[in-house]
Amino acid sequence: MILKKITVGMLILIFLGGCAQNAALLGPAYTLATSGNVLNAGLSYGGDKLVTRTTGKSTAENLKNALTIKKKDTNFENLEKKNFEKKKKKLNLYNKKF
Repeated sequence: MILKKITVGMLILIFLGGCAQNAALLGPAYTLATSGNVLNAGLSYGGDKLVTRTTGKSTAENLKNALTIKKKDTNFENLEKKNFEKKKKKLNLYNKKF
């Protein structure tokens, strides 16, 4: 029975792997289902679509590009990105203690 579930799950992942752009609806749908707030779900979806249409990249791609250190970054930008990484590591250490 467990082997059958694993096999079906793997087949679903393989065949539906290309449906990533439709998965953008899952976040707002989850928000709507859990909170029942249509306005919040609509703003979430609309904001994501606005960022994607304006920049040509998804929100995750924009965040990744903003946090990677480039050679042409100023010293201040490099310092801020390094401080961000340090704070992120400290927060992970604090969360592990509890």
